[in-house]
Amino acid sequence: MSKAEEAKKLAGHAAVENHVRNNQVLGIGSGSTIVHAVQRIAERVKQENLNLVCVPTSFQARQLILQYGLTLSDLDRHPEIDLAIDGADEVDADLNLIKGGGGCLTQEKIVAGYASRFIVIADFRKDSKNLGDQWHKGIPIEVIPMAYVPVSRAVTQKFGGVVELRMAVNKAGPVVTDNGNFILDWKFDRVHKWSEVNTAIKMTPGVVDTGLFINMAERVYFGMQDGSVNMREKPFC
Repeated sequence: MSKAEEAKKLAGHAAVENHVRNNQVLGIGSGSTIVHAVQRIAERVKQENLNLVCVPTSFQARQLILQYGLTLSDLDRHPEIDLAIDGADEVDADLNLIKGGGGCLTQEKIVAGYASRFIVIADFRKDSKNLGDQWHKGIPIEVIPMAYVPVSRAVTQKFGGVVELRMAVNKAGPVVTDNGNFILDWKFDRVHKWSEVNTAIKMTPGVVDTGLFINMAERVYFGMQDGSVNMREKPFC
């Protein structure tokens, strides 16, 4: 296992040990880091006979829940979530996040938004002072397909940078989200007031949501290269 993968495992296990309790409704994030958290949740369910219900943030998360024999639910049956655990592509000093590198940003934000607590797990490469220091693939923006060109123009005209339609690797054409939409990646060229930018982009006709998670994460666990785990909370906590 690589240093980065081991760090993901450390972060995932730390979050599960510190926050998962009996009789919770859990929001299960998407991506490579969450796999380690789900593995540990499944182990604890067997060891401690925990009664947990899991709400997925993507097709991948749904498959993980089923693969590990956990109880699958949804927001129709469990609209109030006790704890959401998810990864991030980058975390800044104020715990603002860029998410959506895997294309699941909208459902991830919905689940995190309806959770009483939102805990993030990541490896050491995702820890930054400012967004964009480590993550150079841009901020994902999920858009209605018919609007991807005017949204691209609107974002660059207002905020600069470059917007690219995310193209698929193993199919011809663009990436299509679980919601049937396209993803734009906005490669910004300066640090912005992210709360204002997030609101402005979301108000653009055709935008479904952005990969900016502003003032949502309560705590972040970073798995480190030396085998330790660093925890950071919101600055005002």
